[in-house]
Amino acid sequence: MIGLKPEISLAGQSDLRHHLHPYTQLREFEKDGPLVIVRGEGVQVFDEHGKGYIEGMAGLWCASLGFSEKRLAEAAYRQMTTLPYYHSFSGKVPGPVTELVEAMIKWAPVPMARVLFANSGSESNDTAFKLVRYYNNAKGRPLKKKIIARNKGYHGVTAAAASMSGLATMHQHFDLPLPGIVRVSCPHLYQFGLPGETEAQFVDRLAKELEDTILRENPDTIAAFIAEPVQGAGGVIVPPPGYFTKIQAILKKYDILFLVDEVITGFGRLGQAFGTQVFDLKPDMITVAKMLTSAYVPMSALYLTDEIYQSIADASAAIGVFGHGYTYSGHPLACAVALETLRIYESDNVIGNVQKVGPRLQQGLQKLKGHPLVGDARGLGLIGAIELAADPSQRKPFDPKRGVGNYFVNRAQEHGLIVRVLIGDVIAISPPLIISEAEIDELLLRINLALADTLAWVERWNT
Repeated sequence: MIGLKPEISLAGQSDLRHHLHPYTQLREFEKDGPLVIVRGEGVQVFDEHGKGYIEGMAGLWCASLGFSEKRLAEAAYRQMTTLPYYHSFSGKVPGPVTELVEAMIKWAPVPMARVLFANSGSESNDTAFKLVRYYNNAKGRPLKKKIIARNKGYHGVTAAAASMSGLATMHQHFDLPLPGIVRVSCPHLYQFGLPGETEAQFVDRLAKELEDTILRENPDTIAAFIAEPVQGAGGVIVPPPGYFTKIQAILKKYDILFLVDEVITGFGRLGQAFGTQVFDLKPDMITVAKMLTSAYVPMSALYLTDEIYQSIADASAAIGVFGHGYTYSGHPLACAVALETLRIYESDNVIGNVQKVGPRLQQGLQKLKGHPLVGDARGLGLIGAIELAADPSQRKPFDPKRGVGNYFVNRAQEHGLIVRVLIGDVIAISPPLIISEAEIDELLLRINLALADTLAWVERWNT
């Protein structure tokens, strides 16, 4: 077993009363306080008391190279002492941008012409939302503005990105979604399949729903369809075979842009460089973030096809400027770290490691099927999930008020494993891409220990 490494406690670290915590039950947090993480090494992180945890979520699906990659720290230091900041406005650009753009164009899973940098997946998806409008205005199609997004999709937390996301908690009290978002079903057979429905029948039904929705709304008003290759925060939902083939045929038929959100799946998570390659997608725009810098520095990017770029460039010439950008777009520090990250992926054959060890994770998850609490286990490459259920045979979920998923996560943490509960008592797993087979075995052992604890707890309150 991976041991616990001593760490000096940092006095006052847990006094965070003035911090407003993202994605947290705030009243509960006021009582319990945070887990304070002070150090990382490989696939482990350590708290202020020295306890070690396998980081089974790579932070937030993002720390692909683990938590102590010295090459990234050295790249950051070199850039900080050379050019710590410059912008990309008004025809200027910091030096590392040019090299990174060329590297990213080579990495692109389908032909792309331009890369536009930002600081988070949310910002890049928000930018895609804006450019869909800009592009159609430039094409003389002012009515073609609606974006179709899926239930349980996750595209970020800016007003536009959260509107495209299909999770109710992101909309309640925020007065979202914004107008112009059209929702269609999530391709999750386990939860949304009809009794006796096959995968093929399910795919046909979702394809028909999409086309019926387009016709109901009027194709001349539908601008784009946005989707993650594998839905992450919505529940690690892997689409059934043939789903994207049928969806893309409908999009092409009605001249609808395809926005592919690769914020989680880009740069190796699924066992290929991009989910676009895994599912043979033909996107018009691709958003990436998270593993672009192994999360060591905030950075994201939006890929654009040449057809979209040319229309935008012509329109901006007529106006006099392309009126979009961020102060930190193409920040030189982020560019330097991203470049080194891409070099490490190649020199260390990181995607090859995913191909090698991913099946071990997926086989371990599949063995959990049949457990009294596991309704479904699924995944691809180094992303996976187990969906807890009150009655797995009937696909009956637990009452959310029971907090079964939260209990599981807390027990896993006690056993030295950090995982995440998603809506519906789905336990998500997404370790660093450098994880070894031995570490995957240990991760799976700790999942089993947490499952045993949770089952004992459920049995107690059922008696």
